[in-house]
Amino acid sequence: MGLFSMLFHEFVDVIEWTDDSDARPGTRTMVYRFERYGNEIKYGAKLIVRETQVAVFVNEGQVADVLGPGTYELETKNLPVLTTLQNWHHGFKSPFKAEVYFLSMRRFTDLKWGTKQPLMLRDPEFGGLRVRAFGTYGTRITEPLTFVREIVGTEGVFTTDEISDQLRNLITSRFASIIGGSSIPVLDMAANYDQLGEFLTTRIAPEFEEYGLELTRVLVENISLPPKVAEALDERTSRGMTGNLDDFLKYQTGEAMTTAAANVGGGAAAAGVGMGVGMAMADRIAKTGETPAGSSRQPPAPPSADDEYFIEVDGEADGPHSPKELERRIQAGTLASETLVWSDGMSGWRAASEVAEIATLFESALKAAADVAARRPPPLPPR
Repeated sequence: MGLFSMLFHEFVDVIEWTDDSDARPGTRTMVYRFERYGNEIKYGAKLIVRETQVAVFVNEGQVADVLGPGTYELETKNLPVLTTLQNWHHGFKSPFKAEVYFLSMRRFTDLKWGTKQPLMLRDPEFGGLRVRAFGTYGTRITEPLTFVREIVGTEGVFTTDEISDQLRNLITSRFASIIGGSSIPVLDMAANYDQLGEFLTTRIAPEFEEYGLELTRVLVENISLPPKVAEALDERTSRGMTGNLDDFLKYQTGEAMTTAAANVGGGAAAAGVGMGVGMAMADRIAKTGETPAGSSRQPPAPPSADDEYFIEVDGEADGPHSPKELERRIQAGTLASETLVWSDGMSGWRAASEVAEIATLFESALKAAADVAARRPPPLPPR
């Protein structure tokens, strides 16, 4: 410090601190030590402590007094502890050596936390998974002396950056324990962000108190999966959103045919598209026995009177039954579309609705029921 600064401080009799750290993005001041030449504070100097501030006097390494918001004149009536330390009751009027620390009691919000490495979890649906999480939290100083003694020490300026790593690691460690023991499916975690944040706040708050801090709130903003796992989940979700895969295939085939027809002038490329669609349709017809809308293929004929079928009843083969008997059972409701049937020439038991000849019997029964309903007379007029 130069001669001019030394002389200037000899005449300065106002001790105060105005926090301008918000003007510097990324860092906020929690503790500021008032700088004086040789740490000499004049007897009778004015001390201004603003709202959301606390002033801590440290004399020769020992805390002398803690003062809240207000304006003070530094003399014996304001500093009884310091007076005892310095023997001011004898009328000692010269400057005394002491340090003044200003602590910001405001709430520090939007502090970041997050997992540095993925957390291994056992998910009830997907098995072992790795997840990442991040969010924000807020804190403030509640015990100035504890915070100065445990954290700040003798630093002249102490910012949120200097303690955020320790607090972030504390939150991340507890978060891993809570998530690991919660058994919440990963797909349901988004619906539990608020509950997780509240539980984290309650669980970690006592550990913040050991530093003289209050943990005001923990927010869980996101829990994410590794990219490859997220892609696989997206594919699974997409398959689920297509609904009935057979209907989806019909729709895709129709779209492809429309596109190919619109590109008839596209030469070999259009021809290739048409050929691909035709091959896909042929394969589909071979596998399912279905034909596209508008096909000239005739519907299957009803079963012959000479055909005989066995049906599954209570786990046993019952029959043989003629088509007339099957039709009667369908009308009585004792033969359902999923009932297993077998006939000579079939490779194995199949559901009744999958056998084309028997499927016609179900259609006939439905049509007959509709005809009966259509022929019902209207209600009789009241007498």
